[in-house]
Amino acid sequence: MVMVKSTIIARVVDGLPLAASMDDEQAESELAEYKSQAKAIFKKLNSQSEPVCSIESGPYYLHYLLDQGVCYLCICDKSFPRKLAFSYLDELSKEFYMSYGSEIQKSVLRPYAFIKFDTFIQKTKRIYEDSRTQQNMSKLNEDLRDVTQIMTKNMEDLLWRGDSLDRMSTLSYQLRGESEKYRKATRRLNLEALYRKYGIPAAIILGFILVLYLRYKLF
Repeated sequence: MVMVKSTIIARVVDGLPLAASMDDEQAESELAEYKSQAKAIFKKLNSQSEPVCSIESGPYYLHYLLDQGVCYLCICDKSFPRKLAFSYLDELSKEFYMSYGSEIQKSVLRPYAFIKFDTFIQKTKRIYEDSRTQQNMSKLNEDLRDVTQIMTKNMEDLLWRGDSLDRMSTLSYQLRGESEKYRKATRRLNLEALYRKYGIPAAIILGFILVLYLRYKLF
């Protein structure tokens, strides 16, 4: 069954876990590695991080949404529609902030201080797990978020190669790509301009030289 496997909510400033889905024993065992990766992601987050991101890891995507200093992250099957995943996280963020917004930044909070939020997580998860329902199909068709603009990262690059989740890093990467495209386009245009300017005269001169060469060889 294509589904949201697990959900974790953490504070951006220090990575403190605030709430999470209560997963069964089998899911806990299967997802242990990916939950550890989620914690590593929380440690990398800061005020400059991309507000929405999809991170590929094995058979799953770890999708996260940042809102009001809180990170909402879900581990999903790769085939689970990305638009649904972010719509799911968006619903969680609205309800969570409405319920606990005034308490989120308190320094005395203990890990999983809002674990009771699991009730809402499970209820919302069940709604989103059946993509055949009319409600979910309409959500897929709504143009609420252009998922093609959501940054996608690879977990190996992120954890082992020092890749960053910062917006400026992403922008720099995009600018490098655009700069390379510009250089290639400029080079092509320059070659086309040279051809238009010198191509025909060069062809005439080459033809004339060829005629002289043939005449010399034949006569």
